Amino acid sequence: MSMKQFVTFRIGSDLFGIDVRSVREINRVLDATPVPHAPEYVRGLVNLRGQTVTVFDLGVRLGLPRREITGESHNVVLKGDLVGLLVDAIGDVLQCDESEIEPLPANTSSGEGKFIEAVVKLRDELLVVLSAARILERGC
Repeated sequence: MSMKQFVTFRIGSDLFGIDVRSVREINRVLDATPVPHAPEYVRGLVNLRGQTVTVFDLGVRLGLPRREITGESHNVVLKGDLVGLLVDAIGDVLQCDESEIEPLPANTSSGEGKFIEAVVKLRDELLVVLSAARILERGC
């Protein structure tokens, strides 16, 4: 039996997750310096302990309106490319068996589904598993 772990978070009322192995850390949202001529989803740059991190507004990246930063907002910093994902609220680390992870439904359009890796049916809701690699791809 193979288990997977996901860092979970909310964008609006929807529950999303990303493989825990893709996440470097989670922190409060810092003031981001805007980047002129950057794509709409790039919220700006932050200095995180001497390293420059690009902050993506994950909602905008997924085709939703720009996020309003609140006391619940967090930055999920990914490993490798030093990109932070602005999310509305952090959830728990969820562990599930690989047999509970379902592929993306075939009727999902390529536009909606390009960042989605899989779904997990939880007791009360659906966890949408995102692909860190696809979120970071340019031109998507």
